[in-house]
This record gives sequence, structure tokens and C-alpha cells, in this order.
Amino acid sequence: MHMEPGIVDGSKILLSYATASACALYAAKLSLNHVREEGAGSLVLRSVLAAMLVFVFFEVFPHVPVGVSEVHLILGSSLFLILGAAPTAIGLAAGLALQSFFFEPQDLPQYGMNVTTLLAALFAMQAVARRALPARLPYVELGYVHVLKMSVVFQGGIVAWVAFWTIYGRGFGAETLQAVGSFGAAYMTVVLLEPLVDLAVLAAAKGLRGRAGQGESVLLARRLHHAA
Repeated sequence: MHMEPGIVDGSKILLSYATASACALYAAKLSLNHVREEGAGSLVLRSVLAAMLVFVFFEVFPHVPVGVSEVHLILGSSLFLILGAAPTAIGLAAGLALQSFFFEPQDLPQYGMNVTTLLAALFAMQAVARRALPARLPYVELGYVHVLKMSVVFQGGIVAWVAFWTIYGRGFGAETLQAVGSFGAAYMTVVLLEPLVDLAVLAAAKGLRGRAGQGESVLLARRLHHAA
């Protein structure tokens, strides 16, 4: 979902600074809530873990240029279910920054757009999770339909933001719309794969229930093994 250089430039790129700042403020609010509920140690450890995984997802996993951006298997829903919203938000932002600084410096001017795309999609998924996932079920008991909803919201949010940035930068030309459509069609194929990964991860986490002791509460989200 990296925006290609030059799609949004000049004074228009200032909007990405504003949207990224808004996402950072909301992530800070989530982080404060996390510290109050689960402690600062768990936030730091989970955020570091999330950042390392995100870096691997971006830099090591296959990624294919399509249309105006690239198709990645980001596994945002898996990170959210296992680690929680705040560590996932920090991990997405930090992992993207690490990749941009050390491997893709040409992406640094687009960082505001890219981080907005990821975090806004994550926050939309969090809102849907509150309403759509049964409170009586811990995450390890979720079924395919539940995790499919999560994936559709997260990946759909990414596609929507990429489309917004592209049209904002280039306008409503036929070539632009065709490029956006190609990217959207390719990216939504990830929706078919990500729920299967989610279920595999949740099955592994279910097998760990009660075995990790104190480490479980520090490294894993409470909702993973407990009802809301």
C-alpha cells in the first residue's frame, strides 16, 4: 500500500501531515488507555514485537506493484487480535518508518499518507470489532465469518485511502481511475487469504491458553483468551 512518489506532491502533501497527526493523537489516546488497563511494560513489549513483525511483513513477505501502489500481506487483523489496538498502531507506524529509513528512503515523503492509510484502516477495524464481535467470545473462539469481517474492513480501508490519495493528487482522470481499480481488485484478493492466517494464529494462541503464566498477560491481549 506504499503510495508511489509524485502521486501527491507540492502543497497538497500538507494534508497527509494533518491526517497523520490526527492518527498519532488517537494512537496516543489508545496507548494511555492501554497503560492504565494493562501497564506500560506490556505496551512497550507488544509494540516492539509488532514493529518487528510489520517490518518483516513489508520487507520480507512478497509484495507486488499494481497500479498506483503495492499489494502487501500486512496481517493487520492478526496483529490486532493477538496484541491489541495500541501496540498494533505503534507497530505499524514504527515498522513502516524502519522500512522507509533503511530500505526505501524514496518513500519518506509519502510517510504521512502511508501511515494514515494503515492507522485509519486499523481504527475502523477496531470500531467494527466493538460492534460486530460477540462480547461473550474470546478472540480464540472466533470463526471464519468473524475474522473475514475484520479483514474486509482493514483491507477495504487501505484500498479506500489509497484511492483517496490518488484521486486527490491526480484528479478524476480515466487513467487514474483505471489504476486505482486495478490496485483495489488486486488488493482485495488478500481478503481471501488473511482470514485463514488469522484462524491459524488464533488456533495456535488457543493452544497456549493458560500455559504462558504471567508472560501471557504481558505479551498477549487480554481479550484473546477472555470474554469482554
